[in-house]
Amino acid sequence: MSAQTTVQAPTPGRARITARTMRKDRWWIGPLVTAVVLGGFVVYGTWAALVNANYYAEPYLSPLYAPCLTSSCPEQLLEPRFLADWWILTPALFILPFPLGFRLTCYYYRKAYYRAFWGSPPACAVGEPHKRYTGETRFPLILQNVHRYFFYFALIFAAINIEHAILAFRNHEGEWGHMGVGTLFLVANAVLLTVYTLSCHSCRHITGGRLNHFSRHPVRYWLWTQVSKLNGRHMEWAWASLVVVALADLYIRLVANGTITDITFF
Repeated sequence: MSAQTTVQAPTPGRARITARTMRKDRWWIGPLVTAVVLGGFVVYGTWAALVNANYYAEPYLSPLYAPCLTSSCPEQLLEPRFLADWWILTPALFILPFPLGFRLTCYYYRKAYYRAFWGSPPACAVGEPHKRYTGETRFPLILQNVHRYFFYFALIFAAINIEHAILAFRNHEGEWGHMGVGTLFLVANAVLLTVYTLSCHSCRHITGGRLNHFSRHPVRYWLWTQVSKLNGRHMEWAWASLVVVALADLYIRLVANGTITDITFF
């Protein structure tokens, strides 16, 4: 056998557990909570994107509709209307596929909804309900590999949300010096979305991947260490940013339709 010949051990696939579960704790609570929260966000987000109303309460624009690029958007928004009249759907349906595509293909979210909705696997040391396991090697799950490209779109939308968070410090006359509860929601949304995006595994690979010697690339090494710190809490950033974007939209919607009045500090 030549020196370059390697012998690969057989891969039997996922370990089989004959018992239904080997765990004594309430392991199903985690997947259940994940299914309820993600399912609730999907229902609410779909409704909010289709309703096409009450998404702007000056100076607050719902993050689900930012940027607003159609001719039906409020005139107060000084944004390009390059979609003009040819886009007949709601403004949200044009932009949401990009941030949602980033979340849908996110490494953490994949683990979460694979377990919660497909039971693949339900949890550690729990019997596998599926007889076959192909992972992400076949269609359609092989498309999850586009996550690295959605990351670049996510950076753009993070910047857009930061811009709208800054604009939320203006009053109705367009003068700076306003701050209300809506401002806090949009600032929190922008911060959490940015941190969640930068803590992505793809960002970690971009900053420090394909390097054989960190000592020769001190700048990239420093960036990699900072992203790695964020990456360690990627799950927390994912959940926090998801909840806050929904709360921000809900708050702005309630203010816009007159259900509540925006609480202003100055």
